[in-house]
Parts: sequence; structure tokens; C-alpha cells
Amino acid sequence: MKKLFAIISLFLSLNPLFAQEGEDVGWVARFGLAGGFNPSFVFPDIDPLNVEVKKMGLSELSGSNLFLWGGGGYAYIMLIDNLRIGGIGLGGSTSSKGIVNGYNREVDYNFGLGGVTVEYTLPFIKSIALSVGAIIGAGSQSIEVYQNKNDYSWSGIFGKVTSSGITFHDDVSYEITNTFFTIVPTLNLDVPINRFVALRFGGGYIFNFNSDWEVNNGRNISGVFPELTANKFFIQTGIYFGFFAF
Repeated sequence: MKKLFAIISLFLSLNPLFAQEGEDVGWVARFGLAGGFNPSFVFPDIDPLNVEVKKMGLSELSGSNLFLWGGGGYAYIMLIDNLRIGGIGLGGSTSSKGIVNGYNREVDYNFGLGGVTVEYTLPFIKSIALSVGAIIGAGSQSIEVYQNKNDYSWSGIFGKVTSSGITFHDDVSYEITNTFFTIVPTLNLDVPINRFVALRFGGGYIFNFNSDWEVNNGRNISGVFPELTANKFFIQTGIYFGFFAF
């Protein structure tokens, strides 16, 4: 009887140690929330646009690695271990302008992206957060083309559409727009500096599900080069503030 009591006492004394060791070995669900800034780069193919820009006598647009500025954030929802949901918004532009044959000429290329982020953080990686997921949302890109000579007046602008005797060939003002639904598979690495600040590195691939373009007040435009609506890679960086438990 004394031997049985001694064995039971020994087991009870060792059991907390085994339980503590099991917690250290097992995967622990991540939790936390954060938000911050996301300097990023997108890589559009605007070579066909630059052909036209050079014909206008302007220098090429430097948009092959377009800088985007924006922000985002996320929170672990806790209903599903290691799943976090958030949002992101990014935008940037590049332009070329100059005076050619007495005309002020300008071409702008703009790109924007925003949506809901859904990410799963791999539980077997400790101290940092490596997450796979996607951005589900919408994007837009636009090309603005301008040509003019002088400053404008209120009456002069409206006079052009109320007086049949005024010609329009000197002035050019077009905005060509492509708005699209997108799903962006992503891979992101968050490296905490401490419990409240983390650095982000990652990227993704932007799928464009709309090849149609419109000009000015919603009029259809044909002949737009398919390279301009091609899918695009982007690289994401960032600094996030919040609470991290990686």
C-alpha cells in the first residue's frame, strides 16, 4: 500500500512538468491586431503607352516599377486559429510633361488597388509571422492625356460647348480608365521588433478580371493594347503598429 501511494505521489508531482513541456512543443494560436504604412511597388507593362508618349515629343514614363503608397491593417479573428482578416489600400502615379511646339503636353499614368485581406499564419514557424492569403477587392488604372496652350477662363470653357464657331483641335483632355475586380494571392513576412512594432516584407500577383476601358464620361474605347490590362506582380513592405503575439 505504501509503495502504491509513493507511485501515485510521484506521478502527480511529474505531471505538471510533462504538461508544461507539451505546451512548449505544441503549436500556439497567434493573436493580435495591427495597422500601418505600406510602401509598395507594382510592375505594369506600359511599353505601348510609352511609344505614344515619345510620339508626343515627351520623355518616357518611368512606370515599369511604379511606387505605391498606402496603408493597411489586420486582426486575428480568434474563431479560426491563426486566421487574420483586414484591409489594404495602395495608389501611385507617374507622369511626363513638357512644352512641345508651343503646346503644354502631359501624360499621366495612375494605378490603385484596395480590398479585404484574408491571411493564414503558418503555426509551425515561431517568433515571426509567415502568412499566405489573398487580397479580394478592386483596382483601377487610368491614362490622362492633356494638351493646351494658355490659361483658361470660366466663360471660355463653357463657350467651347455653346458656340458652334469655336474649334477644339488645340485642346486635348482625355482620361482613359480601366476598373477591375481582382484577387491577389499574397505571401507576407512580419518580423516583430518588439511587442508593438513589426516590419513587413511580401508580395503578390494582381489578377485583372476586366479588359474593358472607358474614356471620359463612360464612353467605350477600342484598340487599347492588352499589355496594359495584363496581370501584374507587386512587392509590399511596411511598418505596422499594434500588439503582436507571434
